[in-house]
Amino acid sequence: MAAEQTLVLIKPDGLAKGIVGNIITELSDTGLILVGAKVVQVTKELAEEHYQHLKEQKFFGELIQYIMGEFHVKRVLALVYEGEDACAKVREVAGSTNPEEARPTSIRGRYGRITTKGVFENVVHSSESRKEAEREIKLWFRPFELIHTIFPTEEKTATKPELLWKGE
Repeated sequence: MAAEQTLVLIKPDGLAKGIVGNIITELSDTGLILVGAKVVQVTKELAEEHYQHLKEQKFFGELIQYIMGEFHVKRVLALVYEGEDACAKVREVAGSTNPEEARPTSIRGRYGRITTKGVFENVVHSSESRKEAEREIKLWFRPFELIHTIFPTEEKTATKPELLWKGE
């Protein structure tokens, strides 16, 4: 099987709880290679595009607020891992989406919870499949932000203003 890349998001509750190092250690134990990382302040547009497949769910609004950091800190750590069966390996370590159903030794089982208001604080997101990983990685990262990418790229000239460091 060819190498694949997968997106992992350490969600606002994971950052607020100060468990980023623990999560990265567990992800490192998969043997996958980290090829991209950045801290992101999630916009409503990014959140809605990321969770587009859940738009009709009654919890969609709370989910958008959650990933945007309305309940914790207003940032997410976005990571891209690469290796054989990357999606399956990360999902195994992450555990079930519902923290109460997750193996106690998984990331979500160990660090997740469901609040008294019914909000799932499941600490991490991981891509469900190779196809979904490609969509998500392209949404969260630009090609130059990864050490390398397995997806096709092309060179284009930017036409909109870009914020640069002063003096460049």
